[in-house]
Amino acid sequence: MNPSTTIELMNKIKLDGMATSYKAISELPVDKQPDTHQCIATMVDAEIQSRSTKRTSMLIRLSKLRYNASLHDIKYDSQRNISKQKIASLADCSYIDRGENIFLTGATGCGKSYIACALGHQACLYGYRTLYFNMSRLCEQIAIAKVDGTFIKWINKLKKAKLLILDDFGLQHLSHDVKLALLQILEDRYAISSTIIASQLPHSKWHAYIDEPTIADAILDRLSAKCSKISLKGKSLRKSS
Repeated sequence: MNPSTTIELMNKIKLDGMATSYKAISELPVDKQPDTHQCIATMVDAEIQSRSTKRTSMLIRLSKLRYNASLHDIKYDSQRNISKQKIASLADCSYIDRGENIFLTGATGCGKSYIACALGHQACLYGYRTLYFNMSRLCEQIAIAKVDGTFIKWINKLKKAKLLILDDFGLQHLSHDVKLALLQILEDRYAISSTIIASQLPHSKWHAYIDEPTIADAILDRLSAKCSKISLKGKSLRKSS
């Protein structure tokens, strides 16, 4: 079987990384080609890398992150109350394995959403399924799922995400149905997955915002049991850009 046919068959059975590697090897001068064992090892490694890259791209695409953000591009400034050490402690995503939540609070434009998306992007790079919603979109999705009878299916989809990002928490009124749905979402995730909350409201005002004491107690209990808090300060970055 000639190399072209082999490459075609590899592509046919979706061994794209292996096919690319084999093509590169076959184009080398005969005296430069690796021996059989090295050739196989090289192709297998190429296939593993190819699949990892494809999975990462898929996770990023499905996450629906608001910004194409990276931890490396975060602006660190003592006046913003954010340090490289704090972000570095989150960069290995071990907080996700521990089921810890992150609260990002601060005034509009201070970079909460960007940092949340950067953490989401990092989670995708580490192979964690991630979902991003602003609260307006989440409320819409809950209403639609309730009406068309797909709420359980939708809630189970959220449960599979190891990292859930809820942005703009506190900007709009939450209906009773949304509060109950949010409680169920957080109950499913408690201690086994992580949730990032980005909000203009300080954490101390979340209970009053939810505005139903029993439900607020339950929601905040599940969020706050294991969490890290980042309270951003300073002027809007939009004004300075």
